[in-house]
Amino acid sequence: MSSLLHTTVADWMETLINDPSVSNYPTVRSTTPFMEWIRLVREDTPDFLVTDENGHPIGILSVTRVLPRVAEAWAKTQAFFETLLDTISEAVTVVDHNGIVTHWNKSAEDLYAISNPSIVGQSIHRFEWKSLMIARILDEGRNIRQIYHEPRPGTHVLVNASPVFQGQEIIGALASEQDVTKLVRLHNELFSTSAQLRDLEQELAPNNQPFHKIKGSGPAITHAISLAKRVAVTDATVLISGESGVGKELFAHAIHSASPRREGPFVAINCGAIPAALFESELFGYQGGAFTGADRKGKPGKLELAHGGTLFLDEVGELPLDMQVKLLRVLQDQVVYRVGGTQPIQVNVRIVAATNRALEEEVKKGNFREDLYYRLNVVSLEIPPLRERVEDIPELVQLFAKEFAQQYGKPMPRFDPEVIVIFMNYHWPGNIRQLRNVIERLIILHEGEWIRKEHLPLSMQGPSLQEEPPVRTTELVPSPATGETTLQQSSEIAEKSAILSALQKTYGNKSAAARMLGISRGTLYNKMKQYGLL
Repeated sequence: MSSLLHTTVADWMETLINDPSVSNYPTVRSTTPFMEWIRLVREDTPDFLVTDENGHPIGILSVTRVLPRVAEAWAKTQAFFETLLDTISEAVTVVDHNGIVTHWNKSAEDLYAISNPSIVGQSIHRFEWKSLMIARILDEGRNIRQIYHEPRPGTHVLVNASPVFQGQEIIGALASEQDVTKLVRLHNELFSTSAQLRDLEQELAPNNQPFHKIKGSGPAITHAISLAKRVAVTDATVLISGESGVGKELFAHAIHSASPRREGPFVAINCGAIPAALFESELFGYQGGAFTGADRKGKPGKLELAHGGTLFLDEVGELPLDMQVKLLRVLQDQVVYRVGGTQPIQVNVRIVAATNRALEEEVKKGNFREDLYYRLNVVSLEIPPLRERVEDIPELVQLFAKEFAQQYGKPMPRFDPEVIVIFMNYHWPGNIRQLRNVIERLIILHEGEWIRKEHLPLSMQGPSLQEEPPVRTTELVPSPATGETTLQQSSEIAEKSAILSALQKTYGNKSAAARMLGISRGTLYNKMKQYGLL
C-alpha cells in the first residue's frame, strides 16, 4: 500500500498544519491489505489517513486517485484473461456460484457449435452432464481430473474442473475440456489393423529376431531394447533392474537368444523362491550321499546345467550373503565344487541377473556384497515401468486381448475408448504382468462385443477419476418441526445420493445410470425431477 501514498511525511505535516480537518479522516495502517481497504471505502470517505505500525501518520490515501489505477489494472487483467482463454486449445467454461456461464472461449464454441453470445449469461443446465458435474463442484468443493466424456456422438474429451474459492467461499467453477477425438479415432484404427499387421510380422520375421516378442514403440522401451541388443552380442555380465512385472525375464531370454551362446542352454533360477538351506545345492549341485536324502548319483547344479549358455539369476538381491561369496568366486574362477565334493568342475557360463531392489542401497545397508554388485553390474539395463510407457498400452491391450481370445475360443472384443483412457491413467503397480492378468480376466468373464468401464475391476474404476477429497460434505437436514431427521428424509437423501453417484459413474448417461440402479429410464427421470436434478 505504501506505493500508493501521494504525500511524504513532510508534506503530510504541512497539510496537517494548514488543514486540521485532516485529523477527522478514517485511519488505515500502511500494512492493511488493499482489498480490505477497498471494502472500507464509502461515498463520504474519499480519503484515508495512513499510519505506520506505531500509529504515527505517514500520508494520505486518496480514493479518487487510486480507483482509476484499479480500473486500469482490472482492464489489463481482463484483457490478458480473455486472450489467454482464446489462445489455449482446450475448451474452457467458467460459471459463477449460481451456475451462470460467465466465460465461454473460442475452443468451446468450436467443440459444441454454440456461440459465445448465445451461452454467456445463460444457465449451464442446458448441458445435462456438465450441469451435474458443475453442481457437484459448487456443492462439494471437489476437484475433478481427467474424466472421459463423449459430449456428442463422435466427439471425445478429457475434462478437468475446479471450484473457484475466495477465502473459504466458493464463488464459481472452471472446467476445461481437451478434445481427444483424433486420438480415439487413431486408437480405433489401431485396433482394427494391428492384428493383421502382427500376423504379417510373425510370418515375415525371421527366427533370429529374439527381441520381436518385446512389444512397444515408445522412447522408454525403445531405448531399453536398443541397449539390450548392443550388449547381447557380447559376453558381458548384465544386471537388469526394474519393478516387478516389467518383463525382466523376457529381456534375459532375448539377450541369450541374440548372443553367440544362443545354441547353448538358458537356465533360470529364482533366488528369492528357494530356501537358503537348499540354495547351495541348487546352484552348485551335490555329490552322491552328500547329505541325508541326497540322490546316490548326485545332481548337477544350475551352473553346470548352464555350461556353454546363460544362467539367469532372477531376484538376485534375495541371494543369501554366504552364497554371494561363493557365487563371486565362481564368476572369477569359472570353477564349481559340488556340495560334498572335492573335484573342481570347469564351467563356461554367462551371467544375466535381475532385481527389483535398489542394489546400491542394499550395499550401503550391508545386505549385498559390494564386490559382487560391481561384478554383476558390468552393463546395467533398466526396464521402464508401464506408467512411463503409456503410449504402448493400447498396443499391449490389443495384443493380450487377441492372445486370450484365441486361447479361450472367444471372439475378439472391442474396447470402449473410456476403458483405454482409464488404462492409460492407471498407475499399474504390477506393470505388464498386471495388465495381462486384467485382460485375461476380462476375456474370460465378459460376454458381448464391447468391454466398458463397468466391466473393469472396482479397484480400477475409482482411481481413474483422480478426484480429490471433498472440502465439504452434505449432512442430513433436521426436520423444522422436531429438529430431528425423519426416516423419510433419510431415505430421500440416500436415494438422491445414489442417483447422483450413478450419474457420476456413468458421466450423465441416464440409460446406463438407470441400469446401474435397477430401475427404468422413466423412473429415473421422475426421481430426478422430484429431487431437482433436471
